[in-house]
Amino acid sequence: MFEALKHQGFKTTPDDFAAHVKHLWYYIVSMQEQEITILRELIILLAVSLPITYLFHRASLPALVGFLITGVLIGPYGAAIITETRVVERLADIGVVLLLFTVGLEFSIADIFKSGRQFLIGGGMQVALTISAVAGIAVLFRYSPPQSLFFGFLASLSSTAIVLKMYADRTELDTAHGRLGTGILLFQDIAVVPMMLLLPVLAESGSAGAVTPLSVIISLGKAVLGLIGVYFAARQIVPFLLHQLIRLRNREMFFLLVVLLCLGTAWITYSLGLSLALGAFLAGLIIAESEYSHHIVAEIMPFRDYFASIFFISIGMLLHTDFFMAHWLVLLLLTVLLIFLKTGLTAVTATLLRYPIRTSLLAGLGLAQIGEFSFLMAQQGQTRGLITGDAFQLFINTSILSMLAAPFLIQAGPWLTTRLPEVSAEAGEKKDYCALTGHTIIAGYGLNGRNLAKTLKATHIPYVVLEVNADTIRKAREEGEPLIYGDITRRDVLVRAGAYCAKVIVFAISDDRATRLAIRLVREINPSIFILIRTRYAADVDELYKLGANQVIPEEFETSIEIFSRVLHEYHVPNNVIASQIQLVRFGGYKMLRGYSLDQENISRIAALFAEATVDNIRIEPDSPAANRSLRELEIRKKSGATVIAVVRNNEAIANPEPGLTLQADDIIVLLGAHRDLDLAVNLLSPGKEQL
Repeated sequence: MFEALKHQGFKTTPDDFAAHVKHLWYYIVSMQEQEITILRELIILLAVSLPITYLFHRASLPALVGFLITGVLIGPYGAAIITETRVVERLADIGVVLLLFTVGLEFSIADIFKSGRQFLIGGGMQVALTISAVAGIAVLFRYSPPQSLFFGFLASLSSTAIVLKMYADRTELDTAHGRLGTGILLFQDIAVVPMMLLLPVLAESGSAGAVTPLSVIISLGKAVLGLIGVYFAARQIVPFLLHQLIRLRNREMFFLLVVLLCLGTAWITYSLGLSLALGAFLAGLIIAESEYSHHIVAEIMPFRDYFASIFFISIGMLLHTDFFMAHWLVLLLLTVLLIFLKTGLTAVTATLLRYPIRTSLLAGLGLAQIGEFSFLMAQQGQTRGLITGDAFQLFINTSILSMLAAPFLIQAGPWLTTRLPEVSAEAGEKKDYCALTGHTIIAGYGLNGRNLAKTLKATHIPYVVLEVNADTIRKAREEGEPLIYGDITRRDVLVRAGAYCAKVIVFAISDDRATRLAIRLVREINPSIFILIRTRYAADVDELYKLGANQVIPEEFETSIEIFSRVLHEYHVPNNVIASQIQLVRFGGYKMLRGYSLDQENISRIAALFAEATVDNIRIEPDSPAANRSLRELEIRKKSGATVIAVVRNNEAIANPEPGLTLQADDIIVLLGAHRDLDLAVNLLSPGKEQL
C-alpha cells in the first residue's frame, strides 16, 4: 500500500505514514467518544427535565425556574454530573433561537403599533430610567463609564419567557398591567438590537483611537441596512413560499421550510455581526404577518420547549456554588436591591402614563427580574472584557435569584395591592356623588363595555364608565362618553362613580382578581345594587356568586347557549321554547351545562315547554313542491298535524285561508302546531324534501 502511494507521487516515509494512520485512528476514536458524550448528556438532561417540569407544573410555577435550579445542581460547580458544558451550550444556542422565534411569532408588527403608548413611551422610559439608575450606581462603585453603561443594559431587560408564561397562566394578558407589561417587554426585546450593536463600541472605547464616531456610524448603518434588507426581502418571498407549500399539503416540507427560515435568518444576522437570537426574532416577526402563524407555532412549540429548557439549564450551570456560599448575604442584598429598583422604576413609568397605583405596582413586580437576553449580552460582554471575574458571578447569581423570585412576586402582587392605603368615603360623599340616580356603572370600556354603552345611550339610560387606559379614555371622551379615570379596586373611585346611588354595575374587564376585590367594595357601599359580571371560565361562577354577584355570565357557556339555540332553530323548535330553555339555563346558574342534576320541578317545566303548541312560518320557494298547488291538494294537516292559520302574500296577511287557495312562490305560510308537527310540515313544504 505504501509503495502504491509512493508511485502516485506521495513523498513520505513508512514512519510518517504510520503516524498519519495512528493520528487518523485517534481522531475516529475521539469522534466516537464525543458522540457518546453528547448522547449521555442529552439523556441526563431529558431524565432531569421531565420530573422537574412535572413538579413545577403541579406547584403552578414556571418550569424554567426549575430548569435554572437543575442547571445549578447537575452543573460542573454543583454535583458535577455534567462537566463538559460545550455541547450543552451549543444546544442552548438552538434553544435561544427557537425561543425568540416563537416570541416573534406571537408579537407581530401589528401588535407593536397596537401597543402604542405602552410599547414606545412606557418601554422607552422604563429602559432609559433603569440604565441611568444602574449606570449611576456602578460609577459610584468606581467602574468605568463603558462598564457602568453595560451593567445598565443588563439590568434594564426583564424575562419575556417568565412574565408572559405567568400572565398567560393567570389569564392576565388582557388586564391593564398585563397590556402594560407586555408592551414594555416588547420594547425591551427590540432594544436588544442597539444594545448588541453598541457592545463592540463599549469594549473598544478604552483603547485610544480604536473607535471613531465615523466607524460607529458605519457599523450601525451596515447592521440596520442589513436588517431592513432581510426584512423586506422576506416579506416578499416568505408569504409566497408558505402559500405554495400549504397547497402541497405536505406537513414535513412545511416544517422544514419553517426551520430553514428561522435558522437561515438567524445565520444572516449573525453574519452581519449581530446575534443569532435577533435573527430568529426577526424571522418570527416576518412570519407572524402570515395567516399560517398559528399553525407554525403549533409545529415548532415542542422543539422550542425542549431546547429552551436546555438554555435555562445551561444558565444554571454558570453559577459557582462556592462563590454563592461565600457571598450569599451580599447576593441576597443585591437581589433585593435589584427587585426594589426595577419595581420602583417601572411603577414610576406606569404612574407617569397615568395608570393607577395598583396597576403600576403589579406591572413593576412583574418586570422586577433579569431577562434571558441579559445572559446573552453578559456572555458577549465577558468575551469582550466588559464584565469579568467576580462581577460576572455577581451578575449570574443575582440574575438567577431574581428569576427564582419572579413567579412568587407576580403571585403575591394582588395580595400586596390590597394592603395599599386608600381614601375612605366620608358621610358627605354619598350626597356629593349622587348627581345620577338609578344609573349603570360600566367597569371597563373594551368591546363588551362599548357595546353596552351604545345600547344604554340608545335607550336613554344614564351610565358612567370606569377605565384605566389613558388612550381609551381620551378617545372615548372625544366621542362624548361619560368616563372616569380610576381603578375599580379603590373605594374612592367607586364612590366617585356614584356607587351609592347606582342601580346596576357591570364588570366587563378581564382582570378576575380586581373584579373580586371590587365586588366586596361595591356590596359594602350599596347592598341593593345589581352586580353583573362577565367571566371567562365556568369554574369561577360559584365563587363570584358567593362574593355577592347577582348574575355571572361565563363566556364558555354563552358560546354553548348560542350553539344549541342555533341547532334547535335548524330543527324548527319554536323560538319561545328556545328562549325558555335559555332562561332556565341562565337563571339556574348554568348548572345544566356544568354537569349538575336538575331538580324535578325544572325537568317538569322543560317537558311542558316542549309539549306546548306554537307558531312557525316558511317561505314557499319557486321549486317547492307546494308552489302552484291548493291547500286542499297539499293536505298539510292530514300529513303533518300542523294547521295553516295564515298566508302572507305581497305583505298582506290572508287569515284562515280557504282550502281552495292556491299557493304561489314567495308566499309565507304561517303554521300552528307542536314543534314535531311543525318540523314535519316544513320538510314537506321545502324543496328537495318528501313530495306531497
